[in-house]
Amino acid sequence: MPTGGRLEATILAGGAGARFGGAKLLSPWRGGRLIDGALGAAFAAPARTVSVVTGADPAVAGAARAWARSRGEEDRLRLVHAHDHAEGMGASLRAAIASLPVDAAGAFVFLGDMPAIPRAVLPALAAAVEAGAVAAAPVFDGRRGHPVLFARSLFERLARATGDEGARRVLADLDQALALVETDDPGVLFDVDRGEPHHR
Repeated sequence: MPTGGRLEATILAGGAGARFGGAKLLSPWRGGRLIDGALGAAFAAPARTVSVVTGADPAVAGAARAWARSRGEEDRLRLVHAHDHAEGMGASLRAAIASLPVDAAGAFVFLGDMPAIPRAVLPALAAAVEAGAVAAAPVFDGRRGHPVLFARSLFERLARATGDEGARRVLADLDQALALVETDDPGVLFDVDRGEPHHR
């Protein structure tokens, strides 16, 4: 589906980080905060705007705003609050999709606790959707990673996400319709969950 440059990016950052011990996204990470990694990747994507979906930790919005301001990216930042964030990732995803501009042709979905996404894979995901895929995701060593780029045709289904599954069920249903982009960078699997990083 031709996107005409009308791609957006969103970062799901509404969780409580309970297994981590709370305040996960604001914890120290490589001289900054954990969420800085996701912000850097999302703003590097070929996207018009970056929406940060907040929820359990109200300080995440301020951290995102400060990061964008320090890099002259305030005009591209959009802050969205998921009021029902306690339900799980599905609530953040619903809020993200509902907030997208009406002419959005697709949306990258990043996770706030994945700070090492390689920038090089992002244009390849966009190219796959531009070529007609309804969604595209990176693959490292046979394992699907993040972020996922969804075409507009899937927005309605994503807007019905529930619980803590996020987009998992939508992706499972796509089967061969999901374009998989090979990468040699394990950052597409790397997240921080319990106070120390591990690979998804």
